[in-house]
Amino acid sequence: MYKGCDGLKKKLFYKILSYVFLFFAFSIVGYIWETCLKLVQTGELVNSGTLFGPWLPIYGWGGLAVLILLDRFKKKPILVFILSLVICSLIEYFTSCYLEFTKGVRYWDYSNYFININGRICLEGAIIFGLAGCVVMYIGGPLFLQLFKKIPNYLKIIICFSFIILFTGDNIYSHFHPNTGEGITYTEKENT
Repeated sequence: MYKGCDGLKKKLFYKILSYVFLFFAFSIVGYIWETCLKLVQTGELVNSGTLFGPWLPIYGWGGLAVLILLDRFKKKPILVFILSLVICSLIEYFTSCYLEFTKGVRYWDYSNYFININGRICLEGAIIFGLAGCVVMYIGGPLFLQLFKKIPNYLKIIICFSFIILFTGDNIYSHFHPNTGEGITYTEKENT
């Protein structure tokens, strides 16, 4: 077999691992952001995600989408802002629909926010997504990738597969026992 193929497979494997690492890095940063936001708003520590672990996958998917889909526009920050706003708002909207359909509850509701669509997304959140997309593209993504490059290869594999195992277990458990309750999910009474 041609030796170049082995090198290509190895490179592809570590590229996939870097995406896994970035997904969890953004998911954990999102969890920290949401936890701090709730702490400031309510004075209480609340795990506002659908899962029980310290991650919010919507942030992981949003961060990866920005990095992968918008890389070619890196030299146009205004366009990165606008496209991040659109992409992340779409992710939030459809995630809200999915969660309400599969879990029977809403995990966020922007009905009382200025310019919202069905309470699932709002202008304020969209602008924050646009700014966050720029942070991901120009600061967070490069920073996390530099950190990832410094980790020995065997440790990269251990870290990524440990996250995958824990995350899978959390998803399975949360499927049968969703994280719900005051400060986490919303009911119709709370919206009126």
